[in-house]
Amino acid sequence: MNPLSSLSLDRVEFVLLSLEGPDQYSFVGGLGVRVTELSHHLASLGYRTRLYFVGDPQRPFYEELEGGLLSYHRWCQWISSHHPNGVYHGEEVKVSDFSQSVPTHIEETVLIPNAERNVTTVVLAEDWHTAQAATQVAQAAFRRGLGNHLLVFWNANSIFGFERIDWQALRQACAITTVSRYMKHRMWELGVNPLVIPNGIPRRWLDPPDLSVGHALREVFPGLLLAKVGRYHPDKRWLMALDAVGEMKRLGMAPKLLVRGANEPYRLPITQRAWEQGLVWSEVKVEDPTPANILAELSQHKEADILELSFFVPEDFLKSVYASVDAVLANSGHEPFGLVGLEVMATGGIAFVGSTGEDYAQSFVNCVVIDSEDAREITIYIKSILADSEAVANLRARAQLTASSFLWEIVTEELFRKLQFVASIRGVELTS
Repeated sequence: MNPLSSLSLDRVEFVLLSLEGPDQYSFVGGLGVRVTELSHHLASLGYRTRLYFVGDPQRPFYEELEGGLLSYHRWCQWISSHHPNGVYHGEEVKVSDFSQSVPTHIEETVLIPNAERNVTTVVLAEDWHTAQAATQVAQAAFRRGLGNHLLVFWNANSIFGFERIDWQALRQACAITTVSRYMKHRMWELGVNPLVIPNGIPRRWLDPPDLSVGHALREVFPGLLLAKVGRYHPDKRWLMALDAVGEMKRLGMAPKLLVRGANEPYRLPITQRAWEQGLVWSEVKVEDPTPANILAELSQHKEADILELSFFVPEDFLKSVYASVDAVLANSGHEPFGLVGLEVMATGGIAFVGSTGEDYAQSFVNCVVIDSEDAREITIYIKSILADSEAVANLRARAQLTASSFLWEIVTEELFRKLQFVASIRGVELTS
């Protein structure tokens, strides 16, 4: 039986809880991508879906999309108005408010009305910020005798905040999930055995990028061109990447590295390492980031070795970058899933990934896996692929094929199967 057809559209409503969300104010990394894409996909299947997140204080508290099937609930706006620097500005106060107010709202406006209509509420909560809220929603349902009308899944996208979670309460209240086998093994250390449901990507990532943008980018940078996108954090192994670029420069390979991070404290040691490696770092700022404007500004910085994209980079331009550069250095040392690597592969790009949570990775089959902490490993593999155009073409083709197995359509099938498994154990009805 197809699991997508076995969950009744009339008997199930999804509620997603996350600190990050779709607003630029809330959109920091993979978590924001995950909840935005998953919520839209569930609604596109016909399920009533609600997304609660810490949203932009200047946008509406409530917003309907997907023909009314999807609603955004921007929480903590009164706090965010005093903390304008993004979702994690004033994080502690926001988490406290979210934990105290969201459960009551869901209980009164979602859970009870749904139970009266014989509809099951499925809560999908993300990361440590929502653990207390997810636990309280489940506890409220059991207090009211509505446990057979509720399923709560709590998902770990990273190990951040694990020390702040009441694991005993969470295990009793929720089904616990995570995004990779690597994360499952990390959580075993805590006496937790989560179900694994991978991340997904939307089908549009498989659409061909604008070739004219890629060609124009390579006209500006005709030599060795690399990219690295991710938070400025030690886990992402920025220093290793810069050491490799420095070595390539000394070898006469004349590399250029496009980087996109965020205004985080760890940026300082990264820029310092670039200087130590003899690399020229240049900030590229664009007020209106159209492809033409971005390319024109990049051409003004082409003498630099490191070009930092210090602006919001549109997805379509990012796709063109991934597809046209020689490699994207997603070489994390600790990566719960590795969404950037998968997105690169979807465009037919060459992803250099780490060897932790990237379950999709097969080295020199669909990507390149960096196993050591020695920057020379990156350099040697770059030289290897540059010397073999046929191998590169095969890598690009197999990368896209792999990425097609992680579309949200496919990942959602696995999610629904896990929902059915937990529902059968807990006596919750998900079908007509």
